[in-house]
Amino acid sequence: MDFQQHGYRATKPRARASPPTGGPLLFDDTSSGPAPLNNQDYYSSGYNMAEAPAGQEPAVGNLFADPVASAAMMYGSTLANQGKVIVNKEINRFMSVNKLKHFFAVDTKYVMKKLLLLMFPYTHQDWEVRYHRDTPLTPRLDVNAPDLYIPTMAFITYILLAGMALGIQKRFSPEVLGLCASTALVWIIIEVLVMLLCLYLLTVHTDLSTFDLVAYSGYKYVGMIFTVLCGLLFGSDGYFVALAWSSCALMFFIVRSLKMKILSSFSADSIGAGASAKHHFRLYITVACAAFQPIIIYWLTAHLVR
Repeated sequence: MDFQQHGYRATKPRARASPPTGGPLLFDDTSSGPAPLNNQDYYSSGYNMAEAPAGQEPAVGNLFADPVASAAMMYGSTLANQGKVIVNKEINRFMSVNKLKHFFAVDTKYVMKKLLLLMFPYTHQDWEVRYHRDTPLTPRLDVNAPDLYIPTMAFITYILLAGMALGIQKRFSPEVLGLCASTALVWIIIEVLVMLLCLYLLTVHTDLSTFDLVAYSGYKYVGMIFTVLCGLLFGSDGYFVALAWSSCALMFFIVRSLKMKILSSFSADSIGAGASAKHHFRLYITVACAAFQPIIIYWLTAHLVR
């Protein structure tokens, strides 16, 4: 049968011929598997991570060998040092750490002498603060020097004693104790601010610092502790006797101590028509500061003894 006459051509399956080996390929043959990775390092890094020994992580120190990282570290360190200097400068503007250490330079012998002086000041004769090269001696070397250790410890003891007194009377609560502590602290702040304002308005040239005024104002807590203890042990009669004794002792102590600080500076500017008036004003400030102490002691202790 002649198939060619009827227009029919027999077909036979043909195998895919492999491309000639010698000619160039226009496209990669991806039918047989993934294309091989290119060996060219397009993303070569400056840090040779492959050089690390087998079984170990790459050394982190290689990171700091980079000049950019080193410069960044040096810049950050410089900024940190500058910030530390600025913070210390701002702190020293309002509170000198060296002066604060001076007021806490005490020992046991000084504390005992100071407590006796606060409660029995009538027999003390020499009230002058001693100096060494225009610098006052530390409290451990001079019993007349003001300190902040006794006022701080007395303040804490007063708060604890107030809590105990309120607990004995079944009136203790954290709110009442917090109110008692904040009231005592606010009274000291008000007293110091008023004293500074009076000294400024009267242009009193004295070496009294803010720490000195805080120390003299804080000594009242010693008398307050004594008053509350007597009130708890002996009732209202013991409370008023202790109040009278501690108030008189504190007033005598304040007058004799501030007299050496405020009235002694009067000789520096005692020339002029108003010199006598200034002297009287300074005396009034000293007496008013002393006379104000019993009022605060009574205000802060009367509600603890019933």
